[in-house]
Amino acid sequence: MKKRIKLPNGISDYRRMIKEDYIYIDKTEYIEKLENIHSYVFFLRPRRFGKSLFTSVLEYYYGF
Repeated sequence: MKKRIKLPNGISDYRRMIKEDYIYIDKTEYIEKLENIHSYVFFLRPRRFGKSLFTSVLEYYYGF
């Protein structure tokens, strides 16, 4: 039987998403690029477009 892909619609908690086996595209390679930018970074994206999820990923990445 084929495994169903679970889309994380409305989920902004990285731990929950991984624990409950939702699909996730890893973008942690961009964290280093963000660290090397010597100016302000603004996340200007539409509603429900992953801003809270990305900050949750940063939280677990840095171990807070």
